[in-house]
Amino acid sequence: MSDQIWFILKVLIVSAVLSTLIKYGGSSLSLASTPTLVLIVVFLPSLIVAIALWWRLYFYRQID
Repeated sequence: MSDQIWFILKVLIVSAVLSTLIKYGGSSLSLASTPTLVLIVVFLPSLIVAIALWWRLYFYRQID
């Protein structure tokens, strides 16, 4: 049970750090707001998760 609590705590800490970096450090990035950049920012997290899940499924099937 403590492993699950530790994992949740680590996720919360990383999330808080990323949120703080985005809030206070994001304005210092000089990026032009283009439709291409917006599409990349919106779809990249979903694409990364999809690739990670596919990769896990691929290796899981190789083990069986």
